[in-house]
Order: sequence, then C-alpha cells, then structure tokens
Amino acid sequence: MIHKTIILLVLMLTLSVVAAADDIKVSDVEALYGDNSYSKSEKGLKQSINLGFASTRGNTDTLNLNGKYEMSFQTLGYENRALLVHFNASAFVTENNDVKDNEEYTVNLGLEQHIGTDWSGYTSFRWLQNEFQNYDNKFALGAGVGKTFYDDGKHLFKAKLGIAYNVEEYSNTQEDHSYTSLTQYIGYTNKLNKLSDLYLKVGFSENIEDFGDYEMLAVAGLNFEVAENFSVTLEGEIRYDKVPPIGFDTTDTKTIIRLGYSF
Repeated sequence: MIHKTIILLVLMLTLSVVAAADDIKVSDVEALYGDNSYSKSEKGLKQSINLGFASTRGNTDTLNLNGKYEMSFQTLGYENRALLVHFNASAFVTENNDVKDNEEYTVNLGLEQHIGTDWSGYTSFRWLQNEFQNYDNKFALGAGVGKTFYDDGKHLFKAKLGIAYNVEEYSNTQEDHSYTSLTQYIGYTNKLNKLSDLYLKVGFSENIEDFGDYEMLAVAGLNFEVAENFSVTLEGEIRYDKVPPIGFDTTDTKTIIRLGYSF
C-alpha cells in the first residue's frame, strides 16, 4: 500500500510539472551528474535505465524529459582483490519549435582497484560535448587513490585524491586549452532504511599551474525503491566554473526526478 501511494504521488508530481510547462522538451538520455562518482558495484553485471525530468538554470533555462543508462560489474584484479568497473554513455538533447536549445553528450569509464582494507586506486576517462557551454569536446584522463574513512552499514564516507590531464576544445573562436589538474572528491551516503538512501557528492578540480582556475560540482539526492527493481530518485546539482569559456556563466544548476529500473 505504501509503495502504491509513493508511486501515485510521484505520478501526480510529474503530471503537475508537465501541465505547468508550456515549452517542455524531449531528450534521449540524461547526462551523468558527477565527474567523480563512486559506483557501488556488486559481483556480476549490473545495469540500470532511468527516465524522468530535468530542469536546468544558468546557461540554459529548460525543462526536459531525460534518461540515463549505466553498467557496472566487479571482478578480480591485482592479487585477487576486487576490481570495480563502471561505464555509462549519455545524451541530453532538447528542442523548442524544431530549434535545439540544449544538447549534451558524455562518455565515462572508471576502474577502481582495491589495494587494502580501506584503500583503492582508480583510473578514469571522461568525454563531454556541449556547444551550449561552448565545448566541442572536453576530455579528462585521471588517476589517483581513494579511501573509505567510515562505513558502519548505515553511514558511508569516502574521499579521493588524484590528478587529471584535461583537453578543452571550444565551439567559438576561443583558443583550445589543455592543462593538468588536481582533483578531489568527497562522498557521503546515509542508508535511511532498507528502501531509501540519502547521498551527497562534492568534487573539485584545480589547474595546477593556476589554482585560481578551478571547478566545483556538488550533487545531493534521495533514492528510494518503490517496487522490486524499481526506484525513484530526486536529485539536485550545482556546478561552478571560476573561469568559464568566454561569454558563459560561472554557475549552472539542475534538478531532476526520475524513475529507474535495474537489471
């Protein structure tokens, strides 16, 4: 009965959002929200598909249908210790009267090798394309270490520290830019009950040659199961770029509500 009530409330909220939007846009797949996300992979292949809504404010002010596909699995790596593999590919495309006003594509691949009880090493690759943020291409290849500071089954606190090589190719006449950055990530998850998780993820990236050139990303969300293999996620994001591409805002925000299916 509780599950049915939650589903009904979500559907009512979704319908009210649609009714209030005169220029609702349609997109294929939701972009990944978090450039240093941690995957809670289990043994065997895990996949998920998410569908929902995203509202953006900043360089683009839109309300969109969205979706996301993710894949992860755990295998054995160095000295038969757990090796986590996480991959996702996504797109975020909106149109208004046959005119695109927001379009983003991303590919993310991460490998995380456990090297001790609480320690791990990781490598990651990211690609992003978003002409509405002035990026023809944005690549990042990173590596670093991670540590679990606290995990009692209810509260989980992790942190990561690493370096990344970044390449930014711009859509306008601005000269392309490549640099090495220092990256930090802090993640906290609170398992509220058997069905619900509250989480907060914060990532930083500073240009090693100029620490005044930095980016920050903060994501907070609530995820809860509504039926077997089905979940609902409410999530908000703030992205701040101290030195954005010329002519673009420093701050972008997103809020989403989505229904997910795992298999």
